[in-house]
Amino acid sequence: MKWVGKSVAKIDGVAIATGKPLYTEDLTVPGTLTVKLLRSPHAFARIRSIDTAAAKALEGVECVLTYQDVPQVRFTKAGQSYPEPSPYDRLILDQWVRYVGDEVAIVAAIDEKTALKALELIKVDYEVLEPVLDLESAIDHPSVVHPENDLHCNFPIGLEKDRNIASSHTSEYGDVEAELSKCDVVVEESYRTQAQAQAMMETFRTFTQLDHAGRLVVISSTQIPFHVRRQLARALQISATRIRVIKPRIGGGFGAKQTGVSEVYPAIVTLKTGKPAKIVYERKETFIASNSRHATQFTVRMGADRDGFIRAIDIQGCSDTGAYGEHAPTVFAVIGDKTLPMYNKTRAARFSGHAVYTNKLPGGALRGYGATQGTFVQECTVNKLAEALGMDPTELRLRNLIREGETCLHYKGKKLGSSALHRCIEKGKELIGWNEKFPCVEKDGKVRAVGMAVTMQGSGIANIDTASAEIRLGDDGNYLLLVGSTDMGTGSDTILLQMAAEVLNTSMDHFTIHAADTDVSPFDPGSYASSTTYVTGMAVKQAAEELRKKILEQAALVLEAPLAEMDLEENRCVHSLTGKEITVAQIAAQSVVGPERRQLSAYATFGSPVSPPPYMAGFAEVEVDRETGKVSLVDYVAVVDCGTVVNPNLARVQAEGGIVQGIGMALFEEVQYDSRGNLQSNSFMTYKIPGRKDVGKIRVEFEPSHEPTGPFGAKSIGEVVINTPAPAIAAAVYNAVGVRVTDLPITPEKVFMGMQVLSKS
Repeated sequence: MKWVGKSVAKIDGVAIATGKPLYTEDLTVPGTLTVKLLRSPHAFARIRSIDTAAAKALEGVECVLTYQDVPQVRFTKAGQSYPEPSPYDRLILDQWVRYVGDEVAIVAAIDEKTALKALELIKVDYEVLEPVLDLESAIDHPSVVHPENDLHCNFPIGLEKDRNIASSHTSEYGDVEAELSKCDVVVEESYRTQAQAQAMMETFRTFTQLDHAGRLVVISSTQIPFHVRRQLARALQISATRIRVIKPRIGGGFGAKQTGVSEVYPAIVTLKTGKPAKIVYERKETFIASNSRHATQFTVRMGADRDGFIRAIDIQGCSDTGAYGEHAPTVFAVIGDKTLPMYNKTRAARFSGHAVYTNKLPGGALRGYGATQGTFVQECTVNKLAEALGMDPTELRLRNLIREGETCLHYKGKKLGSSALHRCIEKGKELIGWNEKFPCVEKDGKVRAVGMAVTMQGSGIANIDTASAEIRLGDDGNYLLLVGSTDMGTGSDTILLQMAAEVLNTSMDHFTIHAADTDVSPFDPGSYASSTTYVTGMAVKQAAEELRKKILEQAALVLEAPLAEMDLEENRCVHSLTGKEITVAQIAAQSVVGPERRQLSAYATFGSPVSPPPYMAGFAEVEVDRETGKVSLVDYVAVVDCGTVVNPNLARVQAEGGIVQGIGMALFEEVQYDSRGNLQSNSFMTYKIPGRKDVGKIRVEFEPSHEPTGPFGAKSIGEVVINTPAPAIAAAVYNAVGVRVTDLPITPEKVFMGMQVLSKS
């Protein structure tokens, strides 16, 4: 292949490096109002009264809005295909505030200074209530986070608002208790995973204005333009036909921008005033008032026979969805759905529990989307089981993991289309030097040890999300690719062009790509759920194939040759028998001149009944200081099966970035609150993300499979790469000093205190 499988440079790489792309704030116009939000100082309260008179009287203030001035219609900010599974539990502004940072009032002024001054002049009388601040005590807590009676769910997700349960989920196959009782070895462990901030470079920001026809134009740093349009239509109570959403260049998302965090506030200002408006979240606002990874608590039981076959797995617990239920049911379900299918020698498996409301920052989508938490709890338990069996943890996995062509309890008879995970493990063992280093090696008062984990993810959302693509042949012989996916810096635009160029047998230089404008782009759910390469990529491939067929048909007519004998070579159509040819540019020009002519274009829509899993084996080597408990990551080896690797360089960058985020979750990052619900980790001074010196050596290799349902055999890679660092590092720490840290992050204090306990036992 000419383009697929090649390390093509990002089409926008040089432009980004030289500061040329336009981001949301660059597209504002003179006279744009600055929007600021008054936020709640209380974790849980009811607004008795708001006095905005002084703020409205301030010179330069255009409008001040409270819950009394906005539509009172419940909606969700979750970026999901309609009908969204997340509960409709939000208002634009509410009489109730449910976490420190919740929106109380909207101010729009001529500049930021004036807007901030106006915020100070708003007087609010709160009835302060007892907050729910711990997921363990949330269910049946005396305080009900959502006392209102107009919450709405499109599905029976198990919402019990009066018990602070946002959703419930159970998936069970076989008799778990009976199978556990038959096992020769059973291990049990409880785990906590922390909330984690996305920490993308560009904070949330949105610019809105009215066009010449009075339609609302929304330019926003978002992953989900089409979902944002639907959210705004419902929240603002206007027709979606009156809304246009445009995604410019995005400075990172990581799932945070799969939630419509900021768009509704300048939008309602523009509708109220008729003037353009913008909102730019400060870094502190992004920390305290956007969304985070769902914190979780789980207990896992796992049993095996004496031959080392895992026969039963039981995972039960809950996740903290915070003040609102964005992504609550789906993140929780994924925790089990993207972990349990890995081990298919089971005779029974169960995953159950709840997503609970608390008076904390709302949870949302973050890279890994539940599979990260599920991988940690399951893989740590597999490592514990291996020790109990006296087996090498790599061998235990090789014996139990599902293989290509096999099925499992969760797949209900469907066979796995592709997997190279067993080969990933073997390659990773060799690269890390597993046989020489496992479990640990002492050196100069410090100890080095290795640990490992495996994981799976998905590629798009099966039977739900579909993407469309259109390719037009211009009159000059060049192509225009129209897609609705959102490149967040991942290089997805480049990958989609590689696929189109491959099918049409031409250079990528002959393409222009236009993405993410709801007025122009064909529908796409957006960039999330590891969908772009697999779902949008297949739509692009099918559209290109259809256009290729049309070009050859036109060439056959002109050359008076049978279609079956025509070939599309680089920028020309050739009759294979006579050598007669016509250029694509000539066909393009002829197609738009004269009566009964038509421009050649093709359109395709793709959705898949399956979500083929990419796989990864991760191996960590750590050094632990016995005097302090400090854990230093020395080496991390990742071997990834993402099907056909469309662009090795971009895939490697994705893998390296995800691994670094996983290392952050394992060792450093934690969203922390005080006793009143104030988020204390609200800046990069108090929220530690890993720097270059924190991550040691990272090595990424690929072990391709061929996914029969994917474009050119490709699967996803964006999310699977974040899942293995936490359990692999936890295993390495245990192998080093015997301390099993089950409460993330793995801090020096936890390791040191664990060693102290061991020394006294």
